[in-house]
Amino acid sequence: MLNRREAVSRIAMMLGGTLSAPTLFAMQTKEAGQKLTADAFVLSQSQKQIVAAVAEHIIPKTDTAGAIEAGVPAFIELMLADCYHKPEHNSFLKGLADLEKAKFLSQNHDGQVAVLTLLESNTKELMKGYQLSKVKVGDNLDKEASASNLGLPFWRLMKELTLLGYYTSEKGIAGAFIYEPIPGKFEAIKIKPGQKSYQY
Repeated sequence: MLNRREAVSRIAMMLGGTLSAPTLFAMQTKEAGQKLTADAFVLSQSQKQIVAAVAEHIIPKTDTAGAIEAGVPAFIELMLADCYHKPEHNSFLKGLADLEKAKFLSQNHDGQVAVLTLLESNTKELMKGYQLSKVKVGDNLDKEASASNLGLPFWRLMKELTLLGYYTSEKGIAGAFIYEPIPGKFEAIKIKPGQKSYQY
């Protein structure tokens, strides 16, 4: 049976270079059982509600579990608290504050989608600035060159952690993949109409 730690490693390999350096570093920290910082990272109740709502927009409940049902919001808070540096904490909290100012929770579904669509568009420019603010040092670690003390933009962090949390949860794995026990040699089964097309 695949445990969560092994699943995290496999998901990282499967996603390849699509995860940012801070998220890959956070996964290594979590896998090693370390807590990165003693700085308290705690979300208020309204911030937790925003995180849950945004995660559910990214992976909504359909005939399979959504992000909330898979426990993604708690996973996001845990990963940020234990495995990310202060700049990512600052970026994440700034993003939540911006959504609070936009009265995100009080908007209807279409209004929330419009806000998140605009946020995604703005994040493309923020990512360009984020990449330019990094300088390489001798031991191949990234060092912040920006004085803003902000890390990876909120939307990028939110999407990465939502996907990572979902696809390493039991409900996410069960919803997206089909388990075919293979006692001997590998033989790919014939896919039936409507059957999930991935095996693990």
